[in-house]
Amino acid sequence: MSAVPSLTEFEHAAQSLAEVIMHTPTLPSRALTDVLGSPVLLKMENLQRTGSFKIRGAAYRLSRLSAEERARGVVAASAGNHAQGVALAAQALGIPATIFMPIGVPVPKLLATRNYGAEVVLEGETVATSLRLAAEFAERTGAVLIHPFDHRDIVIGQGTLGLELLDDAPDVDTIVLSIGGGGLIAGVAAAARARAAERGRAVRIIGVQAENAAAMLPSLEAGEPVDIETRPTIADGILVARPGAIPFGIIKDLVDEVVTVSDDDLARAILILLEQTRVVAEPAGAAGVAAILAGKVHSSGTTMAVLSGGNIDPLLLQRVVSHGLAASGRYLTIRIPLPDRPGQLARVSELIAEAGANVIEAMHTRHGHGLQINDVILELSVETRGPEHSDFTLETLRREGFVPMVVPD
Repeated sequence: MSAVPSLTEFEHAAQSLAEVIMHTPTLPSRALTDVLGSPVLLKMENLQRTGSFKIRGAAYRLSRLSAEERARGVVAASAGNHAQGVALAAQALGIPATIFMPIGVPVPKLLATRNYGAEVVLEGETVATSLRLAAEFAERTGAVLIHPFDHRDIVIGQGTLGLELLDDAPDVDTIVLSIGGGGLIAGVAAAARARAAERGRAVRIIGVQAENAAAMLPSLEAGEPVDIETRPTIADGILVARPGAIPFGIIKDLVDEVVTVSDDDLARAILILLEQTRVVAEPAGAAGVAAILAGKVHSSGTTMAVLSGGNIDPLLLQRVVSHGLAASGRYLTIRIPLPDRPGQLARVSELIAEAGANVIEAMHTRHGHGLQINDVILELSVETRGPEHSDFTLETLRREGFVPMVVPD
């Protein structure tokens, strides 16, 4: 087991960060409470400075650098949130910062990092590549590498969030939060458990990974961090192929359960947060909520879901909302073959209106799809109230002799 930081270390870190970070609010969620059947609170770390918890670990790590190390500058690699945390902390301390970011990094995260004064190098397709390039840069220039999760000071800094959770909700029974490299959950698990034990209580910790980048479960099975082959996921903030060795040593002993969620689950969570709580979260930041909605979390006491980040590209948000509507059965794309004669489009529209659904987009074509000369294809995007209403709308069309085919999202 890695040496678990003490409660005193977390408290010292919290004191040193008091002027840097904000104590983010904790709010109840009626919608999630109804889903889980017991009280659910949301820790709004998406409202943190730089829009993410990452400022905690980055600022604490940089604050502990010596004068000689600060003079050499720092280098980091990130898809966005760690980059912003390092850039802001470096700017506040007057430390030169170079950040390696993957080529496909979300534009808002790229611009924010540059606006905090860091020199950004766009190179490589993945964070793993960026991290390798950052390590090479550190070796070549003498800059101090600020790892996004695999350093004890990073874990301690992130763990200050655990103290806040217990201060905001002393009776919390279960904490649910995302896992990427493991720095956040390791710090929160150690700090929250220590604070709870001090009060004679226990607290459960549940970690959530995107199923396309779920390195923690095979690592736990192996008893050590292992590499996996990741697949694309909208949760770029937790797209990590191998957990950090330092956080893993804490996680394997202090985290009670690790679950995975799909991109559909993440999209649905973002949609629910937008609609029910008027909150914007990025996919990685909504992982805890996704796990609750997917039935992966079971708790009879108070549950805290950490919204760990809110930095989402508006274009991605648009796509995620559409995907979330489809995943919730509220957005339906259907393709209907029709004979090419007057009145068919009007009749289909009339039937959809009678079913109480709403046409968002329509495409009517005589070309492609293997059509005969007297056939057309009508493709409609339809808004419904949910799966049952979608089924009713389709059945309404079928009763009139039409053959609607659902187009996968």
